[in-house]
Amino acid sequence: MKPKVAFICVHNSCRSQMAEALGKQFASDAFESYSAGTETKPRINQDAVRIIKSIYGIDMEETQTSKLIDDIPKDIDIVITMGCNVECPYLPSKHREDWGLDDPSGKEDNEFITTARTIEQKVMDLRRRVLEEGLGQ
Repeated sequence: MKPKVAFICVHNSCRSQMAEALGKQFASDAFESYSAGTETKPRINQDAVRIIKSIYGIDMEETQTSKLIDDIPKDIDIVITMGCNVECPYLPSKHREDWGLDDPSGKEDNEFITTARTIEQKVMDLRRRVLEEGLGQ
C-alpha cells in the first residue's frame, strides 16, 4: 500500500495546495497526496491557481478545495508542513518534516514560480525517498 502524505499549512490555500497538485502529478506512483489546514479560505489562492495552470497544466480549482485537517484521512503516514511561521498543526504520522517555504501570497509572480519549482523538487525528492528508502512505510 502506498503511504499517505499530508501537506499542511494554516490556511490550505497556497503552498499546501500546490504541493498536493504536484504530488498527484509527479509522485502518484509512490504516495497518495492530501492537503489541509487549521483554517480554510473560500477559494484557493488565485495566483497559485494561475501559476500552476500555466507551468504544469493543472487546474487546481477543478481537482482540489481548501480543506480542514478533519477532512482528510486519519491514517496519514508522512506529514509535510510548509513553514507556517506559527505553530504548525500536529498530525500523528510515521515521519514528519518541515519544508520551510515562505508564503508567496500577495507577492510577484516570480515568487510563486520559485515556490512552485521548489515544491516540485521537494516532491521529487520525497518520491525518491519513499520508493528507495521506504519512507513512511
